[in-house]
Amino acid sequence: MSGKDQGKAEDFKRATAGTLRAMAATADVQVAYQPGPSGLAGKRARLPAPSRALAGPEVAKLRAAADSIALRLRYHDDGLHNARAPHSREAKEAFDALEQARVEIVGSEYMAGVAANLRRQLGEQCEQQGLDNVTARDQLPLSTALSLLARERMDPASVPESAKAALKLWHGTLGQDAETALTDLAVARDNQADFITAARKLLAAVELAEGEAEPGDEEESEQESEGGEQTPQQNNSQDSQGESQQQDAPMLASAPEMAESESADEPGEEGDNAEDTSADDGESPAGPQQRRTPPSGNDSTAYRAFTRTFDEEVEAEDLCDPDELGRLRMQLDQQLQHLQAVVSKLANRLQRRLLAQQTRAWEFDLEEGLLDTARLSRIIADPFLALTYKRERDTDFRDTVVTLLIDNSGSMRGRPITVAAMCGDILARTLERCAVKVEVLGFTTRAWKGGQSREAWVQAGKPPHPGRLNDLRHIIYKAADTPWRRARKNLGLMLREGLLKENIDGEALLWAYRRLLSRPEHRRILMVISDGAPVDDSTLSVNHGNYLERHLRDVIREIEARDAVELVAIGIGHDVTRYYRRAVTIVDAEELGGTMMRKLTELFDEDEAAAWSRFASRQATLVA
Repeated sequence: MSGKDQGKAEDFKRATAGTLRAMAATADVQVAYQPGPSGLAGKRARLPAPSRALAGPEVAKLRAAADSIALRLRYHDDGLHNARAPHSREAKEAFDALEQARVEIVGSEYMAGVAANLRRQLGEQCEQQGLDNVTARDQLPLSTALSLLARERMDPASVPESAKAALKLWHGTLGQDAETALTDLAVARDNQADFITAARKLLAAVELAEGEAEPGDEEESEQESEGGEQTPQQNNSQDSQGESQQQDAPMLASAPEMAESESADEPGEEGDNAEDTSADDGESPAGPQQRRTPPSGNDSTAYRAFTRTFDEEVEAEDLCDPDELGRLRMQLDQQLQHLQAVVSKLANRLQRRLLAQQTRAWEFDLEEGLLDTARLSRIIADPFLALTYKRERDTDFRDTVVTLLIDNSGSMRGRPITVAAMCGDILARTLERCAVKVEVLGFTTRAWKGGQSREAWVQAGKPPHPGRLNDLRHIIYKAADTPWRRARKNLGLMLREGLLKENIDGEALLWAYRRLLSRPEHRRILMVISDGAPVDDSTLSVNHGNYLERHLRDVIREIEARDAVELVAIGIGHDVTRYYRRAVTIVDAEELGGTMMRKLTELFDEDEAAAWSRFASRQATLVA
């Protein structure tokens, strides 16, 4: 490519960055051009790196991304937005989409070029999601539908043609309260605080979140034994009190299960049924393995499932026909060609580290053993020199299995789940070359807002404190003994529309832990990838607000205390360090691949250091 083309690209990048700062009315915005999607973290804007050719569609896409970031910097207050954001994951997703719609419509009102850029970008996104082929209302995610309805109400011209057919299916279906809230959104679009109030009313009208509490009601809502959503301030106060409360709180029904699974060769269905009986009856089986203390007062705090009849553990290929699975895998490869090169470089570094640990090593300058040919000159200089022998040293590399447990909840939709799928693929390939077994698992639920479990609870007369009220779906993308070449297509299933729903992390973690305990390898590593706290609206609406989170904490504490599995967690935009002893939090999904490889390298480096320590100890004993 000529220097003229390169100079043209650089000029375009400088002009775009300057325009972004001018539109944002913020001179200290840092603009970086990198491969991948656009994004904003604080005052650091990331834009897709343009090619030197500067093709027309590429220029339009980059300008739209810059315009969107500039308008968000100009018209959005992060502090106000986060303070009043709902706690439910699906509700927060819709809440963020509504605010982005407001920012783009308000900011482009008097700039026709910006409005055209953003409209074109939204149209391409709708086409990629297949909105132009939607024929049923439930094929359009609720958060997307609310965002488009709000755009239509605020500025009908902002809705692209590719979304209008799908939007018609939603007209007049939300009820009067929701229609009133949509009108309020249009009226309040120039004022973020008033817009948030209307947005929360809309989410409450469609039962995505509870309405905002009136001033002075916070103390009452903290003491309610039943309630749906909690504010971030309430969650923070609960987190700070969690350590002291957990000393007196009853242990989980899962604690004896974990003890049984460690003593048994392989957990079976009888253990699960026994757990159901003890949980439903409010009693726990007696025996030497029992670690649960009797609950004081009522038993409403003990974790249980109302029923496990509708839970499923399923192979990925059973959820999708082979043709669609192949198409999803091709889509995954196409989206992440640029990321694969970066992560592969890190994976090769990890592979070299592992192979170096497995390579045989030698001890030199010994008085007996094999003759060291590299030191023959010593014998010529001094035939009586004894230190010219070597001996092969036994390496202490333990056979290892790694389980990758990926959050398959709705908030992972889009870039996070795509990156997670490709990183899992590259990790499996890398470790398989190093004779390390890898298992890739996913967890979600079979339905939104409950399912057959909730229907069974309703038919039973809605008994209080029913426990978990949703149907689990635990997915095996790649079993530890399955070669990567046979499982590679399965990872594309994560991109399937409609798969990602709620997340109940505690039971998923326990499931992955049990599978690891049944493995014959000496070293077992469990890596969890998640982007939020456990959330299931159906369960949280009829139990204590921290019901699922406390269960997760207790499961993590049990796993870390037993020390049979090395547990490490990576949080995407979510602080997992408050749950896990060994954890790291990343802001952007693009950092996931590098972080995964670094954490695994640290684990294997620790193992190598321990092996050298044991070797040095043995040598010291021999010398003594």
